[in-house]
Amino acid sequence: MVEQISRSILILRGQRVILDAELAALYGVATKVLNQAVKRNAERFPEDFMFRLTRTETEALNRSQFVTGSQKHRDPRFPPLAFTEHGAIMAATVLNSPRAVEMSVYVVRAFVRLRELLASNTVLARKLNELEGKLKNHDEAIVAILSAIRELMNPPPPKRRGIGFTANLDEKS
Repeated sequence: MVEQISRSILILRGQRVILDAELAALYGVATKVLNQAVKRNAERFPEDFMFRLTRTETEALNRSQFVTGSQKHRDPRFPPLAFTEHGAIMAATVLNSPRAVEMSVYVVRAFVRLRELLASNTVLARKLNELEGKLKNHDEAIVAILSAIRELMNPPPPKRRGIGFTANLDEKS
């Protein structure tokens, strides 16, 4: 169940959110019922709990392959609502149905799981950056070693003295 919910979570405006239609389906209510309950309890949903998508965001989601729910039958005057982790939990308390309370536990676990995955990815990215820096230093060292070996392989030709007596006054013996 957590895996299924994790696939419904999107990143919009730099936050992990779940759309109202997905949340309503999880809680076993119609999207309209969820949105009405949210509207009746607007003071419980500050902007960091929930926000309405812009037209541009809605169009981008409709073109996206990741959105499973169809937005075709939605009233175009009202773009979908996006609930953050705290907003999804608050929605469960506002709906106050046994299914909503039960599913809110899974929703929280899905958000936590995604947070852990993102944290492990940042650690991995940092380690890759460190490794890349080390490799650059190693590459420079290897290039320097190879050029030194090449110089040793091609020593300058030895100075040869001519046969017989030559008088070179510039050269000191």
